[in-house]
Amino acid sequence: MRTATRSLLIATMFCAGCAMQPRGSEPSRPSRPSQAAQPPVNLSGYSPAFKQGYTDGCASARGSMRRDEGRYRSDNDYMMGWSDGRSVCQNRR
Repeated sequence: MRTATRSLLIATMFCAGCAMQPRGSEPSRPSRPSQAAQPPVNLSGYSPAFKQGYTDGCASARGSMRRDEGRYRSDNDYMMGWSDGRSVCQNRR
């Protein structure tokens, strides 16, 4: 009798482990700003100007040309970020 009870308990545990989750319990995804997709690289340690340039350059490589012309001419970090972002994202197409 003990063996049958133990076997039933083990079978119940296996079945419970395979149970489906209800549809509403999917993990939530963090929302991202809709203005620009985050670049697919880690930009920590870079200046804000470089990061913005990289994001704009990457968006330009994906089809929607985006570049702050005044900043591109006057801010070396923005210019380098834009060039790097466009180059990297263009090669990932």
